[in-house]
Amino acid sequence: MSLWPPASGQFSAAAPAWANFSSRVPDGAPATPMPADLQLGAGIDGVETTRRLTTGTGRAPRVLVLTTYDTDADITRAIEAGATGYLLKAERPEELFAAIHAAAQGRTALSGPVAGRVMASLRKPRPALTDRERDILAQLATGLGNREIARALFISEATVKTHLRRVYDKLGVDTRAGAVAVAKEQRLLP
Repeated sequence: MSLWPPASGQFSAAAPAWANFSSRVPDGAPATPMPADLQLGAGIDGVETTRRLTTGTGRAPRVLVLTTYDTDADITRAIEAGATGYLLKAERPEELFAAIHAAAQGRTALSGPVAGRVMASLRKPRPALTDRERDILAQLATGLGNREIARALFISEATVKTHLRRVYDKLGVDTRAGAVAVAKEQRLLP
């Protein structure tokens, strides 16, 4: 039986400690990398825990996400929350140790497949939406219907529908929910 790397949720008994952890790295002390899974068990989200650990006053610990989840959305959420690195549990032990050392020195650490996904997403051009399309998309994200969007933006409902069709085409979706999801994933919304 392998104890390392731990399976997702294996640290669930420690999850309450992670969720309530708020101490900072004392001034002058070396920052210690802290591993965190995306699923800590008992409904505790590793991304929110990462955010709590890396925000606030003082020097933040360096959180290394160590997980089996490698979707673009998971990677983006963890990095935006302040993770220093994102490692997959399938990495060889020497790769994990090298990543921990890199994080301790303040360097970013990414598993090879994760780095590849990040690079591919950065190379992919973002859709060029017009200002009006962005306005309509922002209203759509708040849950408004076409009529309410038209009233809020002082345009006709037919104009809203025309802009929505263009937004759908540019984002490669065919539903309102799909448009909002892609817009959030690609950070097209304020």
